[in-house]
Amino acid sequence: MTELLHALRSGATTVTSVVEGIADVVEERGDDGVWITTVGREELRERAAELDAAPGARDLPLFGIPFAVKDSIDVAGLPTTCGCPEYAYVPGTTAPLVDRLLDAGAVLVGKTNLDQFATGLNGTRSPYGIPRNVHGGDLIPGGSSSGSALAVATGQVPFAVATDTAGSGRVPAALNAIIGFKPSRGLLSTTGLVPACRSLDCMSLMGTTVDDVRRVFDVVAAVDPADPWSRPRGRRTVDSPRIGLPPAAHLEFLGDQQMRRAHEAAREVLPQVGTVVEIPLEPFLLTGELLYQGPWVAERLVEFGDFLAASPDAVHPVVAEILEGGRRYTAVDAFRAEHRLQELRAEVARLWADVDVVVLPAVPTTFTVADVLENPIATNTALGMYTHCGNLLDLCAVVVPAGATEDGRPCSLMVLGPALTDDVVLEVAARLTGNAPGPVGPAAPTTELVVVGHHLSGQPRNSELTGRGGVLLETTTTTGDYRLLRIGTDAPGQVPVPALTRSPGTGARIEVELWQLPAAELPGFLAGLPDVLALGRVRLADGRTVPGLVGDESVVSGSTGSPITDITDTGGWRRHLARPRSPLAPLPVR
Repeated sequence: MTELLHALRSGATTVTSVVEGIADVVEERGDDGVWITTVGREELRERAAELDAAPGARDLPLFGIPFAVKDSIDVAGLPTTCGCPEYAYVPGTTAPLVDRLLDAGAVLVGKTNLDQFATGLNGTRSPYGIPRNVHGGDLIPGGSSSGSALAVATGQVPFAVATDTAGSGRVPAALNAIIGFKPSRGLLSTTGLVPACRSLDCMSLMGTTVDDVRRVFDVVAAVDPADPWSRPRGRRTVDSPRIGLPPAAHLEFLGDQQMRRAHEAAREVLPQVGTVVEIPLEPFLLTGELLYQGPWVAERLVEFGDFLAASPDAVHPVVAEILEGGRRYTAVDAFRAEHRLQELRAEVARLWADVDVVVLPAVPTTFTVADVLENPIATNTALGMYTHCGNLLDLCAVVVPAGATEDGRPCSLMVLGPALTDDVVLEVAARLTGNAPGPVGPAAPTTELVVVGHHLSGQPRNSELTGRGGVLLETTTTTGDYRLLRIGTDAPGQVPVPALTRSPGTGARIEVELWQLPAAELPGFLAGLPDVLALGRVRLADGRTVPGLVGDESVVSGSTGSPITDITDTGGWRRHLARPRSPLAPLPVR
């Protein structure tokens, strides 16, 4: 987000260019289960033009930054479905949290898929499809905020708004190796949210870096008089955090020894972050067991009971089973559970005298879609083993990627803190991401790759890098021996392709990005390139020569069969897109 803001504010790109690229990517990906409703291209263009033209808009904290919203949150004029077409309605007002983002200059791309009625942690309970986990292998995407997580993890938007009642904003983040932040309850307005369990619901945020999430949090954290759970943000910080850590032997990974080893490797960096203090695990697990084995399930009937009674066939069978299960609880059960919860809250509260945060696994294991469809209740309960306690105990929490198992599945850590210590939790998370381990076992080989055009950050094909685990290392330039060519025209149905060629003595420095990509992903990435691009060697301004995308032989010889325009004078593809459009003189086609 920092890089995109810099590019937008400096004029290296425009909001119009960004939204055109996003619209292209969304169209190219098609019905992949990520989105339920998207804003049309024309409406995106109107929003972009408004921001590009508005005086002072570039100073807005989220100027031109695209984002997604979970489809249980109201946006005026767009349907709110909660993952159930028969339940859908079109609200006349927008949730205050979304309004704050729009006022800050952000650009709404659309509303994302979810487990129906936000009931589930697995991402398989939606009539709008099952999003594909970015790690492949038929792994579940996690839920209930499945679409929000995938919109970020695939690089379609830098951040997304989700919700979290039992881990819905943390589990899918963990399973797709992004950041998932559940703020303290009441810091983000839940006005305009269709409740799952109103007493526990929190809005949550997803991004690819802690800094991005903090930037958005600073915009949306605000008291809302219309939200009865609203409260002001605390601003506590600590220089040397005390980190509560349960004994590794007490942790449960449900027989997944690879995940245990990955987690234990991730824990090894904690002494570099703060002072480690041993704490008991039991009160957190016992609290979590209350959530689905206690009367809070019945709270879902407050919102959906009437709809379930009137339209039982419209409800996903597993969701219906969970909702119906709430009917067996009595008022006596509710009070008994509240008394037990208060005992556990007091036990956990005593821990905060000795520690500032607690670090736990985010999930004990992963499941495939087939695993969940075969045993939907047990697998879902297992996914929330470590997240269920957070809302009942009134904690804030953030999930951060922390390496991978030997077979390439994601491992994440969850940082928990008492209510209103959100800034402490985020700071610890930021330090963890700076010390994250690599995969357990032999280091996974990587390759560096220079990109110059559509694969740049914020451009339409960037998700082909991020979706394969690509990491941006730096923005730099080539030596002065390169030319930048534009292959094709803007005619309907055509997408001009930028291509880099070496031209000693007659070139210039061209802006490029250097990415790191898992070596195993390189063949698949190259297979999807446009015909006029190839893998070559690119010399950077500091003298390094690294692999990069260059024009193929047909570009060098001028025999592509399409018009070739020399745009070297712009210094880079983003600057070419940002300059006023005027007729370009094509090079002769040979």
